[in-house]
Amino acid sequence: MTRYQQSHWQNEMRLTIDFNNMMEDYIGPEEGFSKEHIDALTVKIAKAHQSMTVKRNTGAMDWRKLPLDQQEVVRDILETAQGIRSWCENFIVLGIGGSALGPLAVHTALNHLHYNELPVEKRGGPKFYVLDNVDPERVHDLLDIIDPATTVFNVISKSGSTSETMAQFMIVYQMLQEKIGDQYAKHVIATTDAEKGNLIKIARQEGFKTFIIPGGVGGRFSELSPVGLLAAAVCGIDIKELLAGAAFMEEICGEANVYQNPAYMLGALQYLAMRRGKNISVMMPYTDSLKYFADWYAQLWAESLGKRTSLTGEEVFVGQTPVKALGTTDQHSQVQLYTEGPFDKVVTFLTVGRYRKEINIPKVFEEIQGIAFLGGHTLSELITAEQMATEYALMKAQRLNFTISLPEINAFTIGQLIQLLEIETAFTGELLNINAFDQPGVEEGKNATYALLGRPGYEAKKEELESRPIKKIEFTL
Repeated sequence: MTRYQQSHWQNEMRLTIDFNNMMEDYIGPEEGFSKEHIDALTVKIAKAHQSMTVKRNTGAMDWRKLPLDQQEVVRDILETAQGIRSWCENFIVLGIGGSALGPLAVHTALNHLHYNELPVEKRGGPKFYVLDNVDPERVHDLLDIIDPATTVFNVISKSGSTSETMAQFMIVYQMLQEKIGDQYAKHVIATTDAEKGNLIKIARQEGFKTFIIPGGVGGRFSELSPVGLLAAAVCGIDIKELLAGAAFMEEICGEANVYQNPAYMLGALQYLAMRRGKNISVMMPYTDSLKYFADWYAQLWAESLGKRTSLTGEEVFVGQTPVKALGTTDQHSQVQLYTEGPFDKVVTFLTVGRYRKEINIPKVFEEIQGIAFLGGHTLSELITAEQMATEYALMKAQRLNFTISLPEINAFTIGQLIQLLEIETAFTGELLNINAFDQPGVEEGKNATYALLGRPGYEAKKEELESRPIKKIEFTL
C-alpha cells in the first residue's frame, strides 16, 4: 500500500485553514466578521451548495471528477511519459493561461527549484520549459538553445484556435519539418478537445499523439487533466499521489456545512469581504516553491469572478483584483501598503510546516548584537518567524488575512491545494450569482485580435475597430 492510500498519513498531510484573522474577535468589529455574519448566509450557502451539486452531477463542473475517474488516462500518460524520458532532452509546453500556469506551478512546487540546471543523472527527466507568450525575442531565444531532434513539444489548446498557442505551434511545426524530416510527428503531442476545434483535426491528420481535455473542464480548472498531468509525469512527479490529494480534498469539500467545508468557509468569508469593498485579494506564499501558485491563482480568481453581469442579467461589476506577493521578499516591497494603506484587501498566506531542506545560520559575528542573535537558528525558523510576524502586524492593523498551511510540500498536499482553491473559486461565484466558468471580457480581446489580423468572419469587428475615435496628438507626449 502506498503512503497516500493510508488514512493516518492522509490525515497527517491534511491542509489546515486558519481564518482567525478574518474574525472580529481578533481584528475588531469594524473590519472583522462574526459567526452571526456567516450564519446570516445560511440560505444563500445552501442554495449555492445545491447549485454546485447539480453542476457537478450534470457535467458542468467535470473538473471536480478529475481526481476520481482518470485511471485509463493516467496509465496512458505514464506510459507516454516513460517513453519521452527515455530519449527526450527538452519538454516544451506551448500554451497560455491555465495551460501554462498550472503546469509551471506544479513543476516549481514539486521539483528542484533549479531543475533545468541539474545534471541529467540528478534531474532524471528532460529539461522543462513553458512558452506562454508570443514575444518574438522570447520564442527565438528558447528555440535557439534547444535541439529539435531531442525535444518534444506539447501544444495545448482546447479550442484549437488560441492565437498565441497556434502561432507558436505553426512556427514549431515548420521548424520540425525542416530539421527533422519525416519523423517530425513524434516530436509533437496535442492536448485538446475530443471533437471540436482546429487542433484535433490537425492532430489526426498529422498522426500526433493526442490527449483529450474533458468537455466540462475549462482552461483555468484543467491542471488535474492531461493539461497538467503529462508535463508533471514527464518531469518525474507522482501524478497518482497528486490526484489522490485532490480526491482527499474533494471528499472534505463535499460537506454542505460551511463550518466543516474549508472551501466553502473561505468562499463565504471572501464574499463577505467583497460586500464590504475589499476588492483586492493578495496571495503571499512563504516558500519559493509555491511562488507560481500565486500566478495560477491570479488567473483562477480574476477570470472566474471578474464579471459584469449576474446570472439574471443585472449589471453587478463584481470581483477582486488578485495580487501576487512572496514572503519574505515582498515584506520589503508590499507589506507597508498592506498594513498602513487602504482597507481594501484580503491577504492569503500559504505556509509550510516542514521545509524539505534546512540550512543552519552559523554563530559568527557574535560581537555584533544586531545580527548575532540569528546565529544558531535555521533558515526555516527565520522564514516561519517572518511569516508569523507579518500576520501579527496585519492583525494588529485590523487587516483581513487567513492562512492555508501545508504540513509539507509533496504531491498529495499540492493536489489538495489545487482542489481547495478551485472549489473555493466556484463556490464564491455561486454566492455572487455569476457564471464563474466563462470569460466574455477575454473573448472581446480575442475577437479584436482576429479582426486586426484578418481572420475570415470578423469583418464587422474590423469595421468597428476602424471606426474607433482617432487618437489626438495633444494627448501624446
